[in-house]
Amino acid sequence: MTRAKGWAARSGLRGWGGVTGMAVACAVTASLTLLPLAHGDGTYGGRSAGQEATSAVPARADTCKDPEASVPASTDDGPSIQKIRERGKLIAGVDQNSFQWGYRNPESRTLEGFDIDLVHAIAEDILGDRDAVIFRAIPTNQRIAALENGKVDVVVRTMTINCKRAGQVAFSTAYFQAGQQVLAPKESGIDGYNESLKGKRVCTAEGSTANDALKEKSFGAVFEDVHDETEQDEDQLTVPNQLDCLVRLQLGEVDAVVTDNALAAGQAAQDPAVELKGDKPFTTEYYGVAAKLGADDLVARVNHVLDGYRRGGADSPWMKSYRTWLAEGLPGIEGPPAPKYRSN
Repeated sequence: MTRAKGWAARSGLRGWGGVTGMAVACAVTASLTLLPLAHGDGTYGGRSAGQEATSAVPARADTCKDPEASVPASTDDGPSIQKIRERGKLIAGVDQNSFQWGYRNPESRTLEGFDIDLVHAIAEDILGDRDAVIFRAIPTNQRIAALENGKVDVVVRTMTINCKRAGQVAFSTAYFQAGQQVLAPKESGIDGYNESLKGKRVCTAEGSTANDALKEKSFGAVFEDVHDETEQDEDQLTVPNQLDCLVRLQLGEVDAVVTDNALAAGQAAQDPAVELKGDKPFTTEYYGVAAKLGADDLVARVNHVLDGYRRGGADSPWMKSYRTWLAEGLPGIEGPPAPKYRSN
């Protein structure tokens, strides 16, 4: 039994009613723009996972052809690294509600998960102390703003790398491959991202790649809130934080959720009444660590950390973290995606 499954089972989170109570409590917390927390305590398509080789992609200032290509790894110091060292803490924007990724363990009251392990590795490399971290919980729609406003040094929060975001933040090389998929009750007539969504109320997080996907092709699903000019109603279909969609699904306010399969697998693991629909994700996406645009010294250092994190095959830190948190819900992944670097 993995640590994640073990404490979830002991805490009684499985079951429709139990997880609803948990999710409602989490959603209240997640609605805050920035919440200071306690100090530190693959392959579904695309290129093969577990590759050690890298590829160079020409840098283009005028267009974005390959947003996954990042600055070369380096241990050189720069202004961003010096600022973190002078402070003595790495400030990381994370999730505290995504089971198995970034989640507050109700027993130990510490943050745990795949993303949290990576934050500790970055802090250890820069500061020599894996616990020299200030975690700040940020909702999905505030990830970029938190970086732009200098509230956090990095965002490690299942953040998909794409061209739109690459013009707003600086991304590391990819550390996980995921894709969009539908989450719905097992007994529903929905069977995937297809015509079965017609007329169904579908929830997504504001600013998410899932929301962008529905705008491009919705199959007749209802996914945007429409308010009268005099109404002050709360949005039900487009929410600030991804977990809010699960709450609405369990309360019967929406019929389905579209989100990253990596996140949806964690939610399905908590609640036997819901499941991923369709045989596989309908997109191929890669998560990256995000930093403020222009903080290339910090991104290069994170890429150095990721190089070591991937190294070692089955005994690599990446695979150990995967087996601890994700293997049960996302089985069969043999390793991380290979890094891609920009050429000068």
